[in-house]
Amino acid sequence: MASIQQTPQGPVLVLKESALQQKGKDAQKNNIAAAKLVAELVKSSLGPRGLDKMLVDPIGDVTITNDGATILKEIDVQHPAAKMMVEIAKTTDNEVGDGTTSSVVVAGALLEKAEQLLNKDVHSSVIVEGYQAASDKTLELLSQIAKSILPDDRNSLLKIAKTSMESKLISDDSDLISKIVVDAVLKIAIKKEQKYTVDLDNIKVEKKAGSSIQDTTMIKGIVLDKEIVHSGMPTKIEKARIALINSPLEVEKTEMSAEIRITDPAQMQMFLEEENRMLKTMVDKIHAVGANVLICQKGIDDIAQHYLAKHGILAVRRVKESDMTKLTKATGGRISTNLDDLSEKDLGFADIVHQKKVESDKWVFIEGCRNPLSVTLLIRGGSQRVVDEVDRSIHDALMVVKDVIETPLIVGGGGAPEAYVASHLKEWANKFEGRVQLAIKKYAEALETIPLTIAENAGMDPLDTMVNLRAKQSQGHKWTGIDAKKTEVADMFSQDIVEPLVVKEQIIKSATEAACMILRIDDVISIGSSGGPGGAGGPPPM
Repeated sequence: MASIQQTPQGPVLVLKESALQQKGKDAQKNNIAAAKLVAELVKSSLGPRGLDKMLVDPIGDVTITNDGATILKEIDVQHPAAKMMVEIAKTTDNEVGDGTTSSVVVAGALLEKAEQLLNKDVHSSVIVEGYQAASDKTLELLSQIAKSILPDDRNSLLKIAKTSMESKLISDDSDLISKIVVDAVLKIAIKKEQKYTVDLDNIKVEKKAGSSIQDTTMIKGIVLDKEIVHSGMPTKIEKARIALINSPLEVEKTEMSAEIRITDPAQMQMFLEEENRMLKTMVDKIHAVGANVLICQKGIDDIAQHYLAKHGILAVRRVKESDMTKLTKATGGRISTNLDDLSEKDLGFADIVHQKKVESDKWVFIEGCRNPLSVTLLIRGGSQRVVDEVDRSIHDALMVVKDVIETPLIVGGGGAPEAYVASHLKEWANKFEGRVQLAIKKYAEALETIPLTIAENAGMDPLDTMVNLRAKQSQGHKWTGIDAKKTEVADMFSQDIVEPLVVKEQIIKSATEAACMILRIDDVISIGSSGGPGGAGGPPPM
């Protein structure tokens, strides 16, 4: 047991009996092996010809995807080093939306190359130093070759969105979907001086299985997955004036418990009539302001529904708070928390509000809003699995378009920037003396894993492809990469395969940080639980 230290005075017990300790080379090897396994797991799903994974959870729900972050989130990794790889994918997904698989593959490759150096007795801190120097140089080289575009250049944004979808299930429909995505993001982009900001919370995504992916649409307004509260109300209102209410249309109960003693049946009748009158006053107030549509965040009493229907007001109740916020941005209305304060200025406007049947559900569509700062994407697909995967693909596309609008710099895809950087890093490494040079060269080799994996997944010969790619790069064709669809080495910009610079930078940063963190660990101490036999894999407690 590693936790027992032998001294002349006898053994000294430092850790618990059940604690397990792995030291030095063993600990490093174990961690690197776990991290490499995670990278191996997602490697086959990289690139346009990457394959999907079918994940079945304990309840039996099936997820089919090739999105790195989703795969790693669903599989519930146990090994602590492998968990760090999952963290990279999550971080990349949250920050830039795309490049999750690439970041894990690069981190795995960095550790694989580091292992070769460790076996040759290169110290891990030397490798970390070399990797960090190479990482800084990589970011510098990427920013030098990045092309600047106009943030609202629709053509470039379409190429970006399309490239992010090329590796997904919806690649065949990417023309249509990329137009929808770019239109949606441009609608909600806010310009301040020369900079744009995009808040993707303003894009509501509703998904419904049935129909085909081609029927996915963008609605200039909001779709509520609710139905109209009363059958007597109109189901369609044109030139809608919308009241957004955050208070219940019900007679409120008192805070403390109170009782009313009624001695005469007439008093009972008066009490009920008073309740009725209060509800009628509320509805009359809404009608007086000129509203013909009511969206309520709370409940609406049956009697209030009756009066609303009499006035011809279309009403929806119990709408989510997030949807209410989106409605204010889409219709230009203001949420009222007190009916007495409701005025004509608070109303929102839309060309049409109507109830539509989407498969078996009835949903309320609020469409044709003027300059909506919030829109809805209605995703359709043949089955629930397809719809879920389309949703994930659209999330990635929305994120990359946002990245480019906010930071309008792009690079080629298909492993071209990685191949360019790798060839320059190898030359740059020669300036270094000592073993750091070896680490920088290994970093360059690790970057080449991206084009190599794309080529392998496309069924191309990895050796011939890489030789060809290096030759073209050395002739100065810096945008030469792997066109997996046509299985050839080609110029990425002429093939319209482009990616945001921000995504590439995030991949490099997160992969390098994770690899360096794992390389710095030389001791793993797992403290077993004290209760129960065996603890955490340790011997049974005495």
